[in-house]
Amino acid sequence: MRTHALRVHPSADRLARTDQLAWAIAEVAADPVPVPDDVVEMVVNRVIDNAAVTAASLTRSPVVAARAQAVAHPYAGSTRHGATVSGLAPDVRVSPEWAAWANGVAVRELDYHDTFLAADYSHPADNIPPLVAVAQHTGRSGADLVRAIATGYEIQVDLVRAISLHAHKIDHVAHLGPSVAAGLGTLLGLPTEVVFQAVGQALHTTTATRQSRKGEISSWKAYAPAFAGKVAIEAVDRAMRGEGSPSPIYEGEDGVVAWMLDGPDASYEVPLPAPGEAKTAILDTYTKEHSAEYQSQALIDLARRLHHARPDVADPANVASVVIHTSHHTHYVIGSGANDPQKYDPTASRETLDHSIPYIFTVALQDGTWHHVLSYEPARATRPDTVALWQKVTTTEDPAWTARYHSTDPAQKAFGGRVEITTTSGEVVVEEIAVADAHPLGARPFARADYVAKFRTLADGVLDAAEVERFLDVAQRLSSLRPDELAGLTVVAPAGVLDAVRSPEGLF
Repeated sequence: MRTHALRVHPSADRLARTDQLAWAIAEVAADPVPVPDDVVEMVVNRVIDNAAVTAASLTRSPVVAARAQAVAHPYAGSTRHGATVSGLAPDVRVSPEWAAWANGVAVRELDYHDTFLAADYSHPADNIPPLVAVAQHTGRSGADLVRAIATGYEIQVDLVRAISLHAHKIDHVAHLGPSVAAGLGTLLGLPTEVVFQAVGQALHTTTATRQSRKGEISSWKAYAPAFAGKVAIEAVDRAMRGEGSPSPIYEGEDGVVAWMLDGPDASYEVPLPAPGEAKTAILDTYTKEHSAEYQSQALIDLARRLHHARPDVADPANVASVVIHTSHHTHYVIGSGANDPQKYDPTASRETLDHSIPYIFTVALQDGTWHHVLSYEPARATRPDTVALWQKVTTTEDPAWTARYHSTDPAQKAFGGRVEITTTSGEVVVEEIAVADAHPLGARPFARADYVAKFRTLADGVLDAAEVERFLDVAQRLSSLRPDELAGLTVVAPAGVLDAVRSPEGLF
């Protein structure tokens, strides 16, 4: 890896394009390096993972609305192909930016796909819907798409390693816009200059505040990454037509770093692949076994174990307090350190509850399991014994767990915590967990069979059995798919499933 030194430059410096981070990103995108076999394998896994969470979300309100918007924008040209929309037959084709929008919302709605955590947060599989849409639209092959996905993951992960957005209340999709633009550059074989302009535009149009993940969290949490993918496609289209972007977008004295991040004196070291070096960052990412914010994954597994080992502590009558000692991020984002009363509100939205570790830990402790629908139902959230125990759960930052969260050593990096349950009799029950069971270093690391099982589970009752097998066949042949086969990289629901939900009316 090479390190790109990023800092603010006054306009008088006249910073050359070739010295800018957006140019360095574009160089990575334009580098036609082969994709290693283990990266190809993981790309297929994540395509299956995205299909799994998509199937489970097809009838959820945000997805229905996004799909209705997309269908209102059919592809009207004659030189391209359009792109498919999740749930619909592959002959239904819409403009690719709108397919990316609808399919991105379907992937993100349940907060149930992959993650990478470092200086910032990310869900790198958010890159996949816009890249698939443009690949279908432009007649690219499966091998082209694999290369593009490897680039999208690489750029987003590398930015997340180096630059904290959340510290300045900027939403993490500001790293996604540039990564999608870079992935599209790889997909289409665009010159470095064109990708450079697209990256700058995509960053400029995807910087927004983190209020989408604070307080009363709404469905925009699912829409935000889809919006980043949509505008990245539009940015690439403009750049291909010769239109430019603000420059230098990161380094300028009125740019992103100077005014949105660490300020005029800031400096960052961004790791990027050297010329000729394979893009392997996807191998450092991890998916979710449970439908909840990633920093809750390990604690759900710990709660499941306690459910069987100490069933008495699931009863609020036996518990005086539950304190979760964890990282700064977990405490302040999904814990009591967020100071969000909604995290303790039984009537809160699903989006809020899946960002409340006090709620999640309580339900997993009492049920010994976690379900992407049942664990969030109002009847479950308002159960009196759950509410009583939930109010006794707090989090606190532990410097040791914060250090492990930020460690660059994979063997030390962890997203768990230590739980101390004080019973009404005075006993203190102490258990800890470093990583989720499904993590590469966990008790049961996810492999291909687990991704396939997740897809089958979430597609049950939504997709026909034959459709499940058809999609798995196509996905697992991804790297050898011909352009005319790429339309099969979508899930098709029986008409009755989608007809059972009403599409809301809007402007389109």
